[in-house]
Amino acid sequence: MSTWILKEAAPGPGLRAAVKDLIDVAGLPTTAGSRAVADRAGPAAADAACLAGLRAAIARGEACLAGKTNLHELAYGISGINRAFGTPVNPLDPALVPGGSSSGSAVAVATGEADIAYGSDTGGSIRIPAACCGVAGLKTTWGRVPLGGVWPLAPSLDTVGPMARDVAGLVAGMALLEPGFTVSAGPPAAVGRVMMETDPAIAMAVDAALAATGWQISPVVLRGLDAVMTAAMTVLDAEAWQSDGALARSSPGRIGHDVLRRLREASEITPAALGRARRQAARWRATLSELWERLDLLAVPTLLGFPPVLDDARALIRLRGLTAPVNLAGLPALALPVPAGGPVPAGGPVPASVQLIGPPGGEERLLAAGAVLEEAVRG
Repeated sequence: MSTWILKEAAPGPGLRAAVKDLIDVAGLPTTAGSRAVADRAGPAAADAACLAGLRAAIARGEACLAGKTNLHELAYGISGINRAFGTPVNPLDPALVPGGSSSGSAVAVATGEADIAYGSDTGGSIRIPAACCGVAGLKTTWGRVPLGGVWPLAPSLDTVGPMARDVAGLVAGMALLEPGFTVSAGPPAAVGRVMMETDPAIAMAVDAALAATGWQISPVVLRGLDAVMTAAMTVLDAEAWQSDGALARSSPGRIGHDVLRRLREASEITPAALGRARRQAARWRATLSELWERLDLLAVPTLLGFPPVLDDARALIRLRGLTAPVNLAGLPALALPVPAGGPVPAGGPVPASVQLIGPPGGEERLLAAGAVLEEAVRG
């Protein structure tokens, strides 16, 4: 049951929607996957603002709440390992990390226990578990989905978005988050393939999937990515300390060692370092704005290698690629599984995952493109 913080025994009719347990659901406590939060959590007085569409669909009998899903504690980690509430089991191979922080949401849809699941993404927390578990996930444009009633990690980077087994599920999830949402037809005219050092099997899988679409693909080299990644993590960590530092001071014994260590390190970030990071962020956004003048989408592997085993979870840090930089720019991004010749566990091959990145507010076209790519790799 480590996938779930609370699972409904008999969900109602319609789409089964799971909700990451840092999103308030009226009448249920929000634990953020942390004993320090759970100790003092009472039932939420109201739903988070982003659940208004889901609640209306439930009232119409078109959806139901499947339960609240587990996560990496305080959403502050990418492995999905949670020693307080248990680690969701990766259905592709129990020895592999499920990815985080939206680990329970990814596993819930991968196992078919939910049709859609909501996660949050601050530095890759939807896209990384989607890649680890072989499902689809959408990081939305910063500010598009309201965050009232969502436990914060880094407010200038935090987003909420859907996870599902395929693009159609993501579209259904967006239609609940934003009633009236529909995809925009029309293929992208130009797609930039971001070049990064990647496991050859992953790179080959992503390139084969892109080639199958028939899109016009051109290589893109983004210089200075190390500085951009450093800036992204500096902003994330500094804001995480502002969000959760009080918990680290008051209840250190109730917080997992990995998260507590990160919070204490984050407390040492100076205002000068944060200022430099925000200036780097502005330069990064300007670089990407110039790209959108000639490209419709960017494409890159979601993870630069296959998911590591649980005992080597820290290897994910080297594999996360262009995830946190997307948050620093506030852009929407889609993670979608594509066939790959990776490790073959008992449950079948581990897919690669391609990340499609679009300009601000481009979710409609991004999902339309994702549907084309999904169909191309199936053919």
